[in-house]
Amino acid sequence: MKYLEKAAIFVWRIWFYILMVIPIVLMLPVLIIFTSSEKFYPQYFVCSRIWAKTILFGMGFQIKLVADQLPEKHKSYMLVANHTSIIDIMLMLSIIKQPFVFLGKRELGRIPVFGFFYRRTCILVDRKNTRSRQAAFLEAQRRLKQQNSVCIFPEGGVPNDHNILLDEFKDGAFMLAIEHQIPIIPITFHDSKKRFSYNFLSGAPGKLRVKIHNFIPTKDLVPQDRRTLKERVREVILKELENPTVH
Repeated sequence: MKYLEKAAIFVWRIWFYILMVIPIVLMLPVLIIFTSSEKFYPQYFVCSRIWAKTILFGMGFQIKLVADQLPEKHKSYMLVANHTSIIDIMLMLSIIKQPFVFLGKRELGRIPVFGFFYRRTCILVDRKNTRSRQAAFLEAQRRLKQQNSVCIFPEGGVPNDHNILLDEFKDGAFMLAIEHQIPIIPITFHDSKKRFSYNFLSGAPGKLRVKIHNFIPTKDLVPQDRRTLKERVREVILKELENPTVH
């Protein structure tokens, strides 16, 4: 039975990567047009949400969302969430309707097909390279000036230690939010690691619980406040992870 379970998980995992490609192939002509210029980004974002929802539905995931507050149209925000799985990308796209830009790992740009559009629409960063981090920060500033929102997973990657519930946060997201005086939206993903971790022979379909917390304003804050702001946001997410309010 154990062998059969592992075989089933293996097939299910392969199906995930097939699902990543199918919507892209079906929408390819439209995607090429929408990624040809930044003025088409809102249209591209709609396609991205279709792609994300197709994957989550096709994998047998059901989103259970509770929101204390929701983003308003034509306003910029800094989206901040804990990060334990690649499906966090699809989950964020599924729950946030207003266009935003990911600041994400450069390595994801190497994934066949998906990586081509990821490189053209996301802000890529090599977190081990100082110049890359600086360039990503400047690009995020530029996109915020265009009235986009930005999504950053502030842990700077997935914690290597499985005992870490929530790693320490980096400063970047909070520096940007303060500089542009935009609210921060803390978001907690409860089940991504359980449902689809980076351990290939693990996971299962099921519920994905998400909590969108009350927004945290940055009006009148200065760069020196970034550490206090960072810890405040981290505390909100950590408290929800330790004592879930979404069931």
